[in-house]
Amino acid sequence: MEYLYLFSPRFNFIIAPIIYFYGFDLPGLAKFIRNRTAQIVLLLIIYVTVVFFIFLAMPGDYTTKFLDPKLMRNPEMYERMKKLFGVDDPWYVKYYKHMRNFFNLEMGISFSEYPRKVEEIIAERLPRTLFLFLASSVLSFLLGFDLGKRIAWRRGGLIDKAATFVGIVFWTIFTPFYMLILIWLFAVTLKWFPLSGFVTPAKWFNAPFSAQDVFIRLLWTEFFLLVMWIIGIVLASKLKTIKAKKIAAWSFVIAGVVLSIMYWSTNKMGSYALDIIYHLALPVIALVTLHFAGDMLVMRDTMLEVIKEDYITTARAKGLPDKVIRDKHAARTALLPLMTSFVIGLASTVSGGVITETMFSWKGMGLTLLDATTSQDTPLAIGCLVFTGVLVLVAHLVADILYAFLDPRIRY
Repeated sequence: MEYLYLFSPRFNFIIAPIIYFYGFDLPGLAKFIRNRTAQIVLLLIIYVTVVFFIFLAMPGDYTTKFLDPKLMRNPEMYERMKKLFGVDDPWYVKYYKHMRNFFNLEMGISFSEYPRKVEEIIAERLPRTLFLFLASSVLSFLLGFDLGKRIAWRRGGLIDKAATFVGIVFWTIFTPFYMLILIWLFAVTLKWFPLSGFVTPAKWFNAPFSAQDVFIRLLWTEFFLLVMWIIGIVLASKLKTIKAKKIAAWSFVIAGVVLSIMYWSTNKMGSYALDIIYHLALPVIALVTLHFAGDMLVMRDTMLEVIKEDYITTARAKGLPDKVIRDKHAARTALLPLMTSFVIGLASTVSGGVITETMFSWKGMGLTLLDATTSQDTPLAIGCLVFTGVLVLVAHLVADILYAFLDPRIRY
């Protein structure tokens, strides 16, 4: 432990609580979370190692791209700079330095946006990506869940065949081509939405605040609406009748929307927030139409397997209404794979939005990762990938915990 502390003082504060809790005999779920947290730390170290060697294998080095060309003409000065940057160090020395910085939670300084720190750039770009993909993921999840359970319950009909066909088309369509069609139709031809970007520059000229401030407030508003929706669902699950469940769920959603509108209408950022939402509309339409297809097909296939179970037959034998059997018994169990896909997909979109953000010039994490990789900005590219890896690993843990709450058959 003394060597670990000397090697990484900050990382010691992360690993120490995990080691400390191994001294207690914890109950089932708490024990599971403790063991999974230890696994996450180990997997993260392996993941960071793999990412490091991938970038180490890339041809060239950053000194040829980011140093002043005048220095390049002076061989003596150039060699000194290469030595300063550690370009000619053995791979194990580079790996040691990289892991030491990682354990100390130091991501370095971006070459392409010098002298900004990597964590500062991530903190700036992350809200934009989260705001875009959180909205599209929730909408596609709700749409896919509802359509999937309905067409599975009435399988074999015209609606089932038509919805399945549409879902397969959107699931297999070439994403850049589809987005180009949407841009040509809605932005170029109909001019309903802006062509690209996330703000109108003329509107933000001499604005009393930055777009980043509005983005962060919009993101908090989005989280607030999500929490209100979750509270409504939890409260609805305690009620008995379907009508009472719907009233409870919709009451919280409507209350959240009303409070959000009141908040934005009473501050000076309201018109600027609408400008961002206006630019957000077309990317959200593109993502929802693409992602809901996969959610719908997953829900449909899982639902078809669930309705064959014995407890569904027992519920029907008891004379329960079809809507109660479908929504309370079948859909809840069939929701598990879809919920896993939603949670993990939401985490992976931090870097998985490269195509979307490039097509719509949305300066978020995906476009940042692409630019950093193509320009050999190694610290920024590794920082983006490591941040994404942390989110995905945590998302797996969240999905496993949700399983225990959604399915009474699962116990840890």
